Amino acid sequence: MIYAAGEYARRGTYHKHLDPDWSFAPVYRRKMRLVRELLDRAGPQTAVLDAGCGEGVLVEEYRARGFRIQGVDRDFASGAVLRGDLLALPFGSGSFDMVLLLDVIEHFPFERQMPLLREVRRVLRTGGSLVLSVPNLAHLGSRWKFAWTGKLGRTGSVEYHPGDRPVHEYLEMLPSARLALARRRGIFPTVPGLYQLVRRHPARMGWLVGWVGWLRVPGWCFLNLLECRAV
Repeated sequence: MIYAAGEYARRGTYHKHLDPDWSFAPVYRRKMRLVRELLDRAGPQTAVLDAGCGEGVLVEEYRARGFRIQGVDRDFASGAVLRGDLLALPFGSGSFDMVLLLDVIEHFPFERQMPLLREVRRVLRTGGSLVLSVPNLAHLGSRWKFAWTGKLGRTGSVEYHPGDRPVHEYLEMLPSARLALARRRGIFPTVPGLYQLVRRHPARMGWLVGWVGWLRVPGWCFLNLLECRAV
């Protein structure tokens, strides 16, 4: 039986049936390609938790390939996804070798972000890995907009992304959660003009996300993919 609340009650399984005209679709596809590469490298013997997985796109895909992967989400439940509170995960300490936290932390207000990271660290074994994707409030397009108008180019509405931060603030939080950054990659440097083209015409202009990939200065990018080690 499927349970859906919040955005999944409103929009359905929209990650499974990706609308090419969704403004975030090109960045989402690129992020998912990189995450799939990490999962493929980890292999099916790795115990993986996809925390805040929504409809469980990766969970269903990798379970079908024999991977040991579990999904949990507050607003969705199915045969592959448990309904649960990410601040009180229903798993024992050190249960997983890898945790995915993909575009999740920004949906939590500031005061709940550190408890979230600490809870994710609790279920990770020491030496395990956290794959964390975060939108970057200080992306290049946002800096440009602020310089000209005094307004930031937010990565989502205040209601949708109440915990929106510059990526460096997330990096500064990691040590307090006993996490060490191992690798950082940027996705889509928001060059003014090109950024607006992609957001307005994602189906036709989404290829620009890859084309400007050579400008992968993480601090300029809309999204950062952080590979962290549990210490």
